Amino acid sequence: MQNLFDLTGKVAMVTGAGTGLGQGFALGFAGAGADVVLVDRMDQNETRDRVQALGRRAFPIVADLSQMAAIQQVVETALREFGHIDILMNNAGIIRRTPAVDFSEQDWDDVMNINAKTVFFLSQAVARDMMKRKAGKIINIASLLSFSGGITVPSYAASKGAVAQVTKALANEWGQYGLNINAIAPGYMVTNNTANLRKDPVRTKSIDERIPAGRWGMPEDLQGAAVFLASKASDYVNGHVLVVDGGWMAR
Repeated sequence: MQNLFDLTGKVAMVTGAGTGLGQGFALGFAGAGADVVLVDRMDQNETRDRVQALGRRAFPIVADLSQMAAIQQVVETALREFGHIDILMNNAGIIRRTPAVDFSEQDWDDVMNINAKTVFFLSQAVARDMMKRKAGKIINIASLLSFSGGITVPSYAASKGAVAQVTKALANEWGQYGLNINAIAPGYMVTNNTANLRKDPVRTKSIDERIPAGRWGMPEDLQGAAVFLASKASDYVNGHVLVVDGGWMAR
C-alpha cells in the first residue's frame, strides 16, 4: 500500500514555494521521494535547504508568474534541468482586502492574473509535456471561497471560483491523455496571506468558533492531501476539489 504514495523518481514543480503553504507542499513531496522545482518571485533558500536535508534535489527558479513570458521560461528551464515534470502544484496566489464598493481595477487585475490566469497557462505549458508521456498530476489551490463569497475579498473569491471550474474543465479535456487535474481547498490557514485577518479580533473569534477542529490549519496539514493527489493512489480521481478545512464546511 505504501508504494501507492511513493513519489521516488518524480519531479514536482511548486509555485509560491518560498514560504507558507508552498514550502509545506515542497517538503511534503520531497518527504515522499520527489525532487522539487521551486518557483517564486523571491529567493527560496530556506525551502531549498530543507528539501535537500530530506535527501532530495531542489532546483530554485526566481520568476514573476504574472508575466506570460516567464511562464514558458520556467517550464523550459525545468525541462532542461530534469527532462520531465510529473507533478505541478499551482500554489502561488495573492489577496487584496478592500470593501467591494471601493475595490480598484488594479487590485482586481493583479489578483485575477496571478490566481487564475497563471494557473491556466502554467498548467497548459506543463500539460504539453505531460501529454507526450501520457501521465501527469496537476494540483491547483482553490479555497473555501471557491464555494462562498467571503468579505472584502471580491477578486480573491472570483479567482478561486475560477480555479475550481478550471480544474474541472481541464480534467474533462485532459483525462483522456492520462492526466489527473484536481484541487485542494484549504480552510483558514496560518500563512502570510491571513496575517492581517488574524490581527482582527472580531473576525478571528468568529472564525475560531466555526472550526470544529478548534484551530487554524498549518502548512503541514495539507501535505497528506497533496501527496495523495500527486501519487498513484489518486489515479482514478479527476476534476475533484478536496476540502481540507478542519470541518469548516460541515458547519
